[in-house]
Amino acid sequence: MATLTLEELAEILAPGQPIAGLDLGTKTIGLSVSDLGRRLATPRPVLKRVKFTQDAETLLAFADKEKVVAFVIGLPMNMDGSAGPRVQATRAFVRSMSDKTDIPFVFWDERLSTVAAERTLIEMDVSRKKRAERIDSAAASFILQGALDRLSSLARAAREED
Repeated sequence: MATLTLEELAEILAPGQPIAGLDLGTKTIGLSVSDLGRRLATPRPVLKRVKFTQDAETLLAFADKEKVVAFVIGLPMNMDGSAGPRVQATRAFVRSMSDKTDIPFVFWDERLSTVAAERTLIEMDVSRKKRAERIDSAAASFILQGALDRLSSLARAAREED
């Protein structure tokens, strides 16, 4: 398993291969998956975290079911750009996953993704209780959508060069 930049991932992706977005929390993992055209991120049910081995097995089963070829995982940087304990935990999770899969991971700066997800859920008039259940997958969708938009921009730039 490799950790790639989004630009490196863009070079190896084939058409029709979906990618997944992850919002790694201490109690849950928010999930989203792209459509086959990699234009739209769709939330999936949240994974409740148990122990790393079980979390990894559940995540890989999800990837197998959805035919995911890469994970875009939110990197929770501090607002000043520094890396705190949550960044270290996310990087450690990805390192541990390297023993279990060849699926590449891409880190994506997720600053404000949870805030944006919560605002969207509030605008949709989702109750406070249901927002708590859905916030991590909504954040994963924001993370993935940002990466999908960047992939689309890279593809347009590559076509213009040709």
